[in-house]
Amino acid sequence: MKIDRRTVLASGVAAMAAGTGTARAAPPAKPVMVARVEPVTDDYYGTKVTDNYRWMENPKDPDWLPYLHSQNDHTRLKLDAIPGRAALAKKISALSGDATFTRKVSPNGEWLFYEQRPAGSDNYKLFVKGADGAVRTLIDPTVMKIGDAHVSLDWWEPSFDGRHIAYGLSPAGSEASVLHIMEVKTGTVLPERIENTDFGITGWLPDGSGFFYIAFVNKRGTPEFYLDSECRLHRLGTAVTSDEVMLKRGQYPSIPMEPVKLPVISTSEGSASVLVMVMDIRPERAVWTASLDALMSGKPLFAPVADFDDLVTGFGINGDDLYLLSNKDAPRGRVLLTSAARPDLKTAREVVPQGEAVLAEIHPARDGVYLSIMDGGINRLARLSAGEFTPIPLPFDGAIGDVFTSSGRDGAYLLLAGWLQPSGIWQVDKSGKISDTGLTPRPPIDTTPYETKRGFATARDGVKIPYTLIYRKGLKATGKNPTLVTGYGAYQNSSTPRFSTSVLAFLDAGGVYCNVNVRGGGEYGREWHKAGQKATKPNTWRDLIAACETLIADKITSSKNLAISGTSAGGITVGRALTERPDLFAAAISNVGWTNPIRYMAEQNVSDIDEWGPMIDAESFKIMYEMDAYQAIRPATPYPAVLCVTGATDPRVASWHVAKFAARLQAATSSKNPVLLRIDFDAGHGMGSTRSQSDALAADMYAFVLWRTGAAGFQP
Repeated sequence: MKIDRRTVLASGVAAMAAGTGTARAAPPAKPVMVARVEPVTDDYYGTKVTDNYRWMENPKDPDWLPYLHSQNDHTRLKLDAIPGRAALAKKISALSGDATFTRKVSPNGEWLFYEQRPAGSDNYKLFVKGADGAVRTLIDPTVMKIGDAHVSLDWWEPSFDGRHIAYGLSPAGSEASVLHIMEVKTGTVLPERIENTDFGITGWLPDGSGFFYIAFVNKRGTPEFYLDSECRLHRLGTAVTSDEVMLKRGQYPSIPMEPVKLPVISTSEGSASVLVMVMDIRPERAVWTASLDALMSGKPLFAPVADFDDLVTGFGINGDDLYLLSNKDAPRGRVLLTSAARPDLKTAREVVPQGEAVLAEIHPARDGVYLSIMDGGINRLARLSAGEFTPIPLPFDGAIGDVFTSSGRDGAYLLLAGWLQPSGIWQVDKSGKISDTGLTPRPPIDTTPYETKRGFATARDGVKIPYTLIYRKGLKATGKNPTLVTGYGAYQNSSTPRFSTSVLAFLDAGGVYCNVNVRGGGEYGREWHKAGQKATKPNTWRDLIAACETLIADKITSSKNLAISGTSAGGITVGRALTERPDLFAAAISNVGWTNPIRYMAEQNVSDIDEWGPMIDAESFKIMYEMDAYQAIRPATPYPAVLCVTGATDPRVASWHVAKFAARLQAATSSKNPVLLRIDFDAGHGMGSTRSQSDALAADMYAFVLWRTGAAGFQP
């Protein structure tokens, strides 16, 4: 979404042999490029704002890449000189290499498809398991290259009968997917290639002869890229140029659509109806149903289901039964039932009323509808079958990463994980019994030395904010424990338990990890989200501050031993906590952080602006300006140490957000604490990064935190 060049010599630092504490000669100092200052002043509805580093928004500026490389070289010099980093990196790599992670499964036809990063592998691969139990590798990105860049499997979706699979590949973590099609039985890749399919397909035709997909029609890298997208139909074996546009803005007067909205046509196995949706970043959707046959004939009759104001956030078709998850007059959700062919929201029958916990998602299967439930950051599961709502006990308190069902099959597959429970694929059968599929082998990692503790901080407005501490057993309240606190708080996405091998290595090095469920997320439903969005957004970063103050009051840590971090939209959380209370922290990490929101119109990813704005008048500008961490930086302020992280191909948060934030901090801080800018030139937002890339980033971040929070063994 965000000047004469000057150079200075890097301050000489005696590099230490990492992990040994033995001094070695520092390499020759190289000039470190300091960002040139070239002020641009804008008038936002009567408020004038100066931006000294606007030039960074132009990727063709001759200083841009030299600046990134120079800053990254300097950062590498600093991070590699931290005693203990090399040993920490080795441990992180060993632990991650021991673990197998599976992130998606799909039962289709006679096959079970699953995406997995096997132990020791550097990236995720796609496997298929047949009815005879034999397993084959379908797609292995680790043996692919696009130019000099590594390849990532961005998305995949099998046909209902499992005969074909559509999938997207992109280079360097860019998520710039090119669609491919494979015949599953033979492994033959069909000749069709469809570019600009970053969001994948939206549904296969029932007979497997083709699929609907989202096509982006504008120039990649521009603010127009995601605008006026089209939902098209591709039939196997035909030229891509003959693909028919099935839904786009202006095509049907009965389906209004703004440029930023996405058009979606979703099919369901065993149903003659399709869901036609218009959507953006909001959890709510505008929805119609239509007969698939009528749609294919070019004469669809769209039956309205819900508009955005109806606050319907979840949908599922099972035959002619259309289940709706509604927040209207029920901020924690309720489930309604109507007809897919003849939907009527006014007469829809309530089949699950609002309860104490949040109804998060609905997943139709042949034996009923599975409901994932959010309870303050912990997931629950239930099934609605034959009118009965039945809770299904899970093997441990943790997160349901996803639920995988098919309306043509009984039961469900679950992706489960806990803070100290490795993630795995579990299966629920028709009787409600849950069991580990064994698809993800449990890693040989002993988690018994660690424990978790859940607590609540009191925000400045009196609201109780949940947080979870993770640490090695025997933690003492000395007020000196090196502690890393992280928070997100956006899009009504909940920050749930996740098993991380790199966090275990951080704990072994003396660290304490804390996850805070700040407002803006979905931990307590729609109201929790709205309490940290737009005009109420300050609650998000102040909730993080309140949790940090609680940890200090409880003598878990102190300001000298405390670090904070935020990723992506969490860049607002950490950036504004840092700029509002620089005295409270020893260090901060902005990881691919969105830090310059008022410049959202200058980047490719404008599709999520409804979460934040847009800016249309003085009042909406004021709201977004308050959450702009870049503009909140003040000269001559003693800021703590800061590590800013970005990927050069990031499509979600333009890398100039992070670079501008680092440049302004470097110029403004009156302390001697370092402000470092780390760039991975073969990575994007992190979605497509390899295991070795993720491990290297974790080693850098945790070593930085341990260094700046005074951990023994990490002090030069």
